Amino acid sequence: MRVVFMGTPAIAATCLQALVADGCEVVGVYTKPDKPRGRKQILTQSEVKQYALSQALPVFQPTTFRDEAVVEELRALRPDVIAVVAYGKILPQSVLDIPPLGCINIHASVLPQLRGSAPVQWSVLNGLDETGVTAMFMDAGMDTGDIIEIRKTPIAPTETAGELMDRLAVIGGGLLCDTLKAVENGAFTRTVQDESKATLAPMLSKALCPIDWSRSARQIIDQVRGLNPWPIATTVLQGKQFKIYEVHPTEKTTDRAPGTPLALSKKGLEIACGDGQVVTVCRLQAEGGKQMAAADYFRGHPLVL
Repeated sequence: MRVVFMGTPAIAATCLQALVADGCEVVGVYTKPDKPRGRKQILTQSEVKQYALSQALPVFQPTTFRDEAVVEELRALRPDVIAVVAYGKILPQSVLDIPPLGCINIHASVLPQLRGSAPVQWSVLNGLDETGVTAMFMDAGMDTGDIIEIRKTPIAPTETAGELMDRLAVIGGGLLCDTLKAVENGAFTRTVQDESKATLAPMLSKALCPIDWSRSARQIIDQVRGLNPWPIATTVLQGKQFKIYEVHPTEKTTDRAPGTPLALSKKGLEIACGDGQVVTVCRLQAEGGKQMAAADYFRGHPLVL
């Protein structure tokens, strides 16, 4: 079976690696064009492109599929199926119609929940106890196609979005391999999504970063976990801006105003939340500084408590 793979970030690279390890005939890899990254804005290849090149797989990086020449180039690869994982581009009907076995998407949520570009992060931001990976046939909508299979997994209460993404990538790789075999053999089912249960997972932005300490301790912890590794939760403490990487619950309560620094312990800085609970900021980064343990930072930069 001739497979064209489409994907861009690390989760997609893990799935592509699973296909190669499983012996799939990958005849082409599509990924987004190289883009500037970091403070120095160095032009950088996607994780998918880096892996594809290491395996001598042909790589294609069109800026659009509205160009008929681009569609014809894809058609010339004669794919039996197109596998898509976090590609970052909407596929027009002219592309969806090319492979006789269809276009298969691996989406990191339990569809129809959390359709969109950031399902892993929003599963944590929303405080879910469980998520999963869905294999589905693609249609013209955004993550609206018929479901083939869902594999669920619990979300640990301290797990960051980045850590969860790494686990879901492995689950997704296995699911993709099994789904392609099932589709090739005709041994699969199609389940129409229940639109009444659909929710969205929109793209993240830095507008989500500032911590509102009037929220509950659980909501604040979920915010910090869900925005790690990007864009990272932030707060201002006595006039200084900090990125907050890790926050843990405590068994303490307080009647102090939300956002008030209460005490410095061996674990970090204790801060009052809106529900009267107290959380400990364990890891942070001062503006212009390095990420470090909060206890170490504040021993050298004491707060007025």
